[in-house]
Amino acid sequence: MGFVMATARSKQVSLVDTPYYHCISRCVRRAFLCGEDSVTGKSYEHRREWVESKLLALTKVFCIDVCAYAVMSNHTHIVLHVDAKKAKRLNDKAIVLRWHKGFKGTLVTQKFIRGDKLDSAEQESLELTIKEYRKRLHSISWFMRTLNESIAREANKEDGCTGRFWEGRFKSQALLDTAALAACLAYVDLNPIRAKMATTPESSDFTSVKKRIQSAKAGKQPKNLTRFVGHPRKHMPKGLPFELQSYLELVELTGRCIREDKRGYISNSEQPILTRLNIEPENWLKLTTKFTKVFHGAVGHSESLQSYKEHLELKRRPNLANCEKLLA
Repeated sequence: MGFVMATARSKQVSLVDTPYYHCISRCVRRAFLCGEDSVTGKSYEHRREWVESKLLALTKVFCIDVCAYAVMSNHTHIVLHVDAKKAKRLNDKAIVLRWHKGFKGTLVTQKFIRGDKLDSAEQESLELTIKEYRKRLHSISWFMRTLNESIAREANKEDGCTGRFWEGRFKSQALLDTAALAACLAYVDLNPIRAKMATTPESSDFTSVKKRIQSAKAGKQPKNLTRFVGHPRKHMPKGLPFELQSYLELVELTGRCIREDKRGYISNSEQPILTRLNIEPENWLKLTTKFTKVFHGAVGHSESLQSYKEHLELKRRPNLANCEKLLA
């Protein structure tokens, strides 16, 4: 039996085309990431909190924002926004200070932060190191590796064992336009409902949607998640190009349809967000329940896929048929 070679990360990430990526990590161990081990009866539920806490803490280190997440029983879904402009804009000291929040750094970077005098060799070394840190701080691979390795270490320590905790590398999908982004955000936020782990978005533990709803009740948006900033416009602030209220209403309505195990009915007149995104209501449920089944790789309209393919020198446009059918 043959096997499919994993696609190199450099052939999946094209920041020229999109800063948004959907990342999935799966566990290999029978005990799973969390939940209850049916053999021993031991609960690993607390590990979901480890993932959520570490994930949100990393936004203070990296120039990468978290748009959505769902920590499931044996896998995680995360939608990330890479802020390459911020990584390039920050001065050298800010880059090193960020790096030191998550990592030790080097003797030279520590001297630099203390304000100690550096000789010419140390100065040269420092410049090369900062250049490397700047690159790493907006690298999805470094972000996901830092998250997953720390969780694996904690789980191995708790289990008193060594070995792999995660199933190889994480998978990533480029989200090439607003339609792909909206569908993927909702897919991630509704994962616990689809898996029958929760009945409503606000009761979906360890998800971005629960955190957003809790903050929305106080008229706020969570500080450690990417903000919703409304319709796309000329002078657009940084953030997700949707209105928070209409997105949450759409997620609630979609969740109800999924929970009742029916096709449900979501009309464009009720949900203008779908009209703006040019997504047919009957396609919305498929997109938000089967996103990773129908799309293996980058997602977006055909023009977006063409541009992505050319920039990464791919031989063909991934997911073209399903993108044209579901996002038309």
